[in-house]
Amino acid sequence: MTTSKQTAPEPKPWIMDIAPYVPGKSKTDDGRKVAKLSSNENPLGTSDEARAAFARHSHDLERYPDASATDLREALATANGLDPARIIYGTGSDEVLHLAAGAFAGPGDEIIYMRYGFAVYEIATRRVGAVPIIVPDKDYATDVDAILACVTTRTRVVFLANPNNPTGTYTPRAEIARLHAALPANVLLVLDQAYAEYLAPEEDDGGLDLAKTTANVLVTRTFSKIYGLASARVGWGYAAPAIIDALHRIRAPFGSSIAAYDAAVAALGDTDFVEKSRTHNAKWRGWFANEIAKLGNAGLRAVPSKANFQLVLFEGSVTAETAYKALMDHGYIVRWLPGQGLGHGLRITIGTEEETRGLLAALRKIVGADA
Repeated sequence: MTTSKQTAPEPKPWIMDIAPYVPGKSKTDDGRKVAKLSSNENPLGTSDEARAAFARHSHDLERYPDASATDLREALATANGLDPARIIYGTGSDEVLHLAAGAFAGPGDEIIYMRYGFAVYEIATRRVGAVPIIVPDKDYATDVDAILACVTTRTRVVFLANPNNPTGTYTPRAEIARLHAALPANVLLVLDQAYAEYLAPEEDDGGLDLAKTTANVLVTRTFSKIYGLASARVGWGYAAPAIIDALHRIRAPFGSSIAAYDAAVAALGDTDFVEKSRTHNAKWRGWFANEIAKLGNAGLRAVPSKANFQLVLFEGSVTAETAYKALMDHGYIVRWLPGQGLGHGLRITIGTEEETRGLLAALRKIVGADA
């Protein structure tokens, strides 16, 4: 019998290179519950129909959910003009992103994503031993030419969020099409559309059309944002049959709960709530961005956003860290992201009218605009 000098199991080195995901705070540093604008949740809550559907299943806790998520897939297919057999589902779209990396990349392969991209991309990449290739941005937005310049024979996956998180920037349909057309056929383009429902119809980036008609595009979406079902953990994706088949081979045998699936189906049907949420967000995001523009002399700048949040850059004497802590004192939690290279910015969820106006008033005081 061979002996080993190791005294405990050792994780793979690429696992230890992962910086664990840090979610937005729910309480202040001193434990107070205040206005939470750190996690891009829907300030209008959840559809009443979805809440009622969830509540109906309190007696089903001992039952496994439908492993095929049949009702959810059928509802998604009807709502979006899709083939239900080509829909994958997961515990939030995060799981689908991990499945994409796990099915199509491994040690030595390369996965591309933009600087200031969603933190899960790096975790999903390193989890499978692949090499992250981080592409320079163009003033916080996606640069298609920069992505294409990074493609090599080892590239297996390109992750692209549209609108992007945490910047809120948007890549138009023509640029998405140009990126896809220039990618090698063996590279999987993953279009993360977690915030797509906040776009106006004319701003559709064409991702689902590409997923319907090509062999190397996966679109992912979630019920956590506009539908207000973040705690239910329901996400989904759409792609060619061969891609979906590969993802199914490594997904968990059961996903979200019976209650969560039923709530998601009900949320899809409540189009009035979705439209109300989109309208509210567009109104108050626009108002907030305009008010930040008035603070330009104090060094504040709002990055153009199409999502349900605003990235505010602090380029003057007041730092983002100072403002982050001061906003907590005023009763508002936002997201400071030094771990993603955004130590000079705050990502601020668009809240209710009262929250949005109140936060702006607090921010004006912090930067001395009311002096």
